[in-house]
Amino acid sequence: MAAALNLNCKPYKFQFPHSKSASSRGPKFAGIRCLATASPFKSYTITLLPGDGIGPEVVSIAKNALLRVSSIEGFELKFKEMPMGGAALDLTGVPLPEDTLSAAKDSDAVLLGAIGGYKWDNNEKHLKPETGLLQLREGLKVFANLRPATVLPQLVDASTLKKEVAEGVDLMVVRELTGGIYFGKPRGLSTNEFGEECGFNTEVYAAHEIDRIARVAFETARRRRGKLCSVDKANVLEASMLWRRRVEKLASEYPDVELSHMYVDNAAMQLVRNPKQFDTIVTNNIFGDILSDEASMITGSIGMLPSASLGESGPGLFEPIHGSAPDIAGQDKANPLATVLSAGMLLKYGLGEEKAAQRLDSAVLDTLNRGFRTGDIYSAGLVRYFLISFL
Repeated sequence: MAAALNLNCKPYKFQFPHSKSASSRGPKFAGIRCLATASPFKSYTITLLPGDGIGPEVVSIAKNALLRVSSIEGFELKFKEMPMGGAALDLTGVPLPEDTLSAAKDSDAVLLGAIGGYKWDNNEKHLKPETGLLQLREGLKVFANLRPATVLPQLVDASTLKKEVAEGVDLMVVRELTGGIYFGKPRGLSTNEFGEECGFNTEVYAAHEIDRIARVAFETARRRRGKLCSVDKANVLEASMLWRRRVEKLASEYPDVELSHMYVDNAAMQLVRNPKQFDTIVTNNIFGDILSDEASMITGSIGMLPSASLGESGPGLFEPIHGSAPDIAGQDKANPLATVLSAGMLLKYGLGEEKAAQRLDSAVLDTLNRGFRTGDIYSAGLVRYFLISFL
């Protein structure tokens, strides 16, 4: 059974993240460019990277929604669909072809579905789909990853946490995206003095990398509820010691933001113990990867969470935080809402089209209000359906 997304409904004031009204040039954050340049007749180019597994399914849904909302709001969208991940490996032999990266760089925003799958799990590292994603982030120079986790009233019963714990949760994870252990050198495989095989990676951050993500986090917190928690492991890791020192130094520039610090192991525990204590969290690449996935389950399903990756210039990268789910690919079982909400973030942060973003978010809420659910967020008494029809 399919539910039609009502994009004609009035915009609902539901935003990811909560922010002040945008000016005519759109939202601004310290150190990042959030939108394309406006023109009298607005036309934008979007690069679509459907990827693998359920990626093509959910990207198709989001594309239809974007076309509909752009028509209503009076601007034009042009799409370029390019291969990436496992699909690109099968087609070209590499996970991120040069043509794909060039198309992404030349566009106003990039919408990614999902990458990876069992088929490529045993590939060498440089031939894994995930390597293409790291290369894309590095190529676009998108260092700030915004990952909201909001428990919608319609889905509070889908959370595995008690209702009184999950109800009202609204937090934002600001994750550093292009540094840390995923990119640090030296790295590799070797043999130690005992002839035993070893693997090693390096967690490294320069001061400027910490400062720029911290500024984005402070600005984000300022536009939300004014609370910022910096997560590190400063009791053990030298990279975290520097992280904490740089964040504390910047705090004097944001006297209206309440800064706290938390070790990552405690933060992981507190997210399930009392998630409402958090407003904005800033952390490094690997901790942000883990904590944002944990936070997603507070909302009931990883299939509900969008993300935006932004840089100092050039297009942003917008993607759901879920994986490619190859076990359900092609069966019309995938939840497309994380990708649709990522498209909403694309409209807001990538193009500065605030009204269109609100309309898209409102339509998602309207669909949920009418009781339609995919299997991952289904509960008794509601209408179970698979992919939403946006046409």
